[in-house]
Amino acid sequence: MVEIEYKDNLEEKFYEIIDSEFNKYAEKNGVVCNYKPFSFVANIDNEFVGIITGNSYYEEVHIGDLIVLEQYRKQHIGRKLVEAVENYFQNKGFNNINLTTYGFQALEFYKKCGYEVEFVRENKENPKLNKYFLVKYLNN
Repeated sequence: MVEIEYKDNLEEKFYEIIDSEFNKYAEKNGVVCNYKPFSFVANIDNEFVGIITGNSYYEEVHIGDLIVLEQYRKQHIGRKLVEAVENYFQNKGFNNINLTTYGFQALEFYKKCGYEVEFVRENKENPKLNKYFLVKYLNN
């Protein structure tokens, strides 16, 4: 009998298994997975002010989180973090950078950074929770 249990935090061995199995399955299908997490941290005078995280895999880059501390917003730090990701992955064989954001978050910010809306998943009850899927194609 199979037992299923919820885990708040995974041990490192599970991440290693996930990585290994994704790569094996991709290779079996003639695709290179090459999954790698990334993060860029913004500091001012050695003080943390923001971070952008995500993953690269297959031929795309996915931005997961972009956080700029409230007192440092409107100083172009978010744009600099996004540009750091774009510059880092430019000319490295990746096709696009993609991300998701909700209606109450940073849709207009990402549009100003050159990202295009590919799809919107509407929340019928609360438009602030509409989920926007965005992409920016890299010129390799």
